Amino acid sequence: MTTTSTETSVRREIEVGVPAERAFAVFTGKFDRIKPREHNLLAVPIAETVFETHVGGSVYDRGEDGSVCRWARVLVFEPPHRFVISWDIDPQWRLETDPARCSEVEVRFIAEGPDRTRVELEHRHLDRHGAGWERGRDSVGSEGGWPLYLQRFADVASNA
Repeated sequence: MTTTSTETSVRREIEVGVPAERAFAVFTGKFDRIKPREHNLLAVPIAETVFETHVGGSVYDRGEDGSVCRWARVLVFEPPHRFVISWDIDPQWRLETDPARCSEVEVRFIAEGPDRTRVELEHRHLDRHGAGWERGRDSVGSEGGWPLYLQRFADVASNA
């Protein structure tokens, strides 16, 4: 896994041994198996995480009690090449309702051969979150942030 960070963005990438179409389908269709349950803004345990696979959709957690926490909006959905979601979580790990104060996560799927895909993730515009945004950048860039998600994705993709 490659790691780079700029002042206002975090970039990570990983290669997986599946075609790009399969990698895209696994990332979006099995996101419930990728996102750790402990990454939770609800007051109850998460029953499932849903990634709605269309522009205008959401990424949300559904609690065991039926409550819902929508924490991202699907801004671009271009299978099997890329998607972009908003990051509607502020540096204090609370929901952000002002779209102008949300960052973006773009995930690109680049075929490196018929059965190999490079997945590039860029979490950008982190400074839009305002005061304390650097803490958010450092958190999503840490081993418990995007690197964890990408490793879980690679594990799911290799067993899919």
